[in-house]
Amino acid sequence: MSLTINHIVGARPNFMKAAPVILALQKHPAIRQKIIHTGQHYDANMSDIFFRQLGLPRPDINLEAGSGSHAVQTAQIMIRFEETVVRERPDLVLVYGDVNSTAAATLVCAKLGIRVGHVEAGLRSFDRTMPEEINRLVTDQLADMLFTPSPDGDANLEREGVAKEKIHRVGNCMIDTLVRLLPEARPPTMEGVDGKFALVTLHRPSNVDDPDNLRALWEALMEISRQIDVVFPLHPRTRARLESLGLITDAPTHRRTDAPAPQRAGLHLLEPLGYLEFLALQRDAAVVITDSGGVQEETTYLKVPCLTMRENTERPITCTEGTNILIGRDLDRLKVEVNRVLEGSARPGRIPALWDGKAGERVAEIVAGYCKVRF
Repeated sequence: MSLTINHIVGARPNFMKAAPVILALQKHPAIRQKIIHTGQHYDANMSDIFFRQLGLPRPDINLEAGSGSHAVQTAQIMIRFEETVVRERPDLVLVYGDVNSTAAATLVCAKLGIRVGHVEAGLRSFDRTMPEEINRLVTDQLADMLFTPSPDGDANLEREGVAKEKIHRVGNCMIDTLVRLLPEARPPTMEGVDGKFALVTLHRPSNVDDPDNLRALWEALMEISRQIDVVFPLHPRTRARLESLGLITDAPTHRRTDAPAPQRAGLHLLEPLGYLEFLALQRDAAVVITDSGGVQEETTYLKVPCLTMRENTERPITCTEGTNILIGRDLDRLKVEVNRVLEGSARPGRIPALWDGKAGERVAEIVAGYCKVRF
């Protein structure tokens, strides 16, 4: 008897988390897998290239939900996924992370009586102004299996009343992908960057949607670039905001890794990069400045100093055990911490338990055992 599992992915972070689970479940011949791409990220640089580089099969179904406000996007995914899941009737649906696709698919499954497993459950920023926090809370209350990456995830779920038997600490699936592909990572060619550099990635509304905040951040990065080259792959959202403020007028419209990047002083602007190129830049960077959750985890594993431009994090273990420091909007502190790195005084970090490249295998074993009992 074969069982069908649907994997729901919609945005880049999902792909890195789903890949090790999909690969591990291929070892279980009684389990049939289908990948459903919601289309939340639909740009080729933001989506297609990741499937190629991660070695993932092409999606079986693309819902092509596209962009829109959180309400519109979530509603579109729910409408289109409901039609699919009613037709497909999978035995289990696996969702990943905290994007709109995750919460939307979970809500549909809960109302149709289809079991759900949530990979990367239990993370909390305790900041409900973040849409991702709402997605995490909704998904974890409805899921049947919750796979956590760290002890704080277990504690958060238990405090919220989730039954202990639903909680499985498996480690960090995103780190599985990093471990597997790090040997293949090669940086893009960047003319003028020959030594140490700072890597920047910013996309959250709190940083890029407020014109005053973004202008101040830009000025701080320009100041930092006088001490060290700053490499800044531009998220489409960030590029649009910088252009609207007149801070850049010649941002690249396509990426060629064999061509020189546009440059001001020591600031190098790039288009969004594929997973392997960006991973190589993280590995080689002297310091990373970010507002990304996944980058906080990856830099912790790589033991690269990470300065996070947020007031909080849903990944506190990256601060208590890893290399991450929360900067918030304190740009003076940002400059101080960059100077500390350049002086060789960066805080040491260690890799958290179970971040060992085998989390996907643990998820697959638990899922296979669950399927034997339930179906």
